[in-house]
Amino acid sequence: MLETVTSMKTSEAGDILAETAPKGDAEKRGRKASKEVRRLQLIEATIDSLAKRGYAETTMADVADGAGLSRGIVNFHFESKEKLLIATLQHMYDEYSAHWRASLQKAGDDPARQLQQLVWADFDRSICNKRKLAAWLAFWGEAKSRPTYQALSSSRDNYYQQVFIDLCTTLKHSGSYAYEPQAMALALSAMLEGLWLRLMMGTEDTTRETALLAANEFLSAAFPKHYPLKGATKA
Repeated sequence: MLETVTSMKTSEAGDILAETAPKGDAEKRGRKASKEVRRLQLIEATIDSLAKRGYAETTMADVADGAGLSRGIVNFHFESKEKLLIATLQHMYDEYSAHWRASLQKAGDDPARQLQQLVWADFDRSICNKRKLAAWLAFWGEAKSRPTYQALSSSRDNYYQQVFIDLCTTLKHSGSYAYEPQAMALALSAMLEGLWLRLMMGTEDTTRETALLAANEFLSAAFPKHYPLKGATKA
């Protein structure tokens, strides 16, 4: 169509092109935005349902009702419950990844600050709240029997873990610590996952604040030259 219009030798053709092309682009952008908005609505409703009902009891109908959309809309965008749940897990991983990467960038070039920011990021309210923790727990309970979930999480977890290993390696050399970096990184990850699990289960009156305090204490104990106790609390 563009070739046809530009071949026309009148100024009217130029006016038509100037008016119709932007309108067509706007319509396409509007349709794309609408589709993305609907998908996000359904994914957020799925997270709500997982937090409220758990994995097995969440249905496409629950999601549609929670999003305030028709059940046909859910089927149009995701076709099946399994595809909806995979998209939801993908979304949660993307959100978590973007969050910790932003925290890492915020820390600048100081490895001690980078590690501290990564730990703190895990307890930020936007990521660490009852609703999302409950949804994570629902997925974790299904991961062992669902290879798709394992494949989705494996590559992301491996990369995230390597960041911890690299930082622990750097801190070992700068602080002359005796630990083995990979083992320390594993201990650090296990500590963070354990605190999340306690928050999910609501055990021992664990809160975001007490969990963050425990994480800070771990940093001070593991890397005393970089995190003295008096400076371990978040500013």
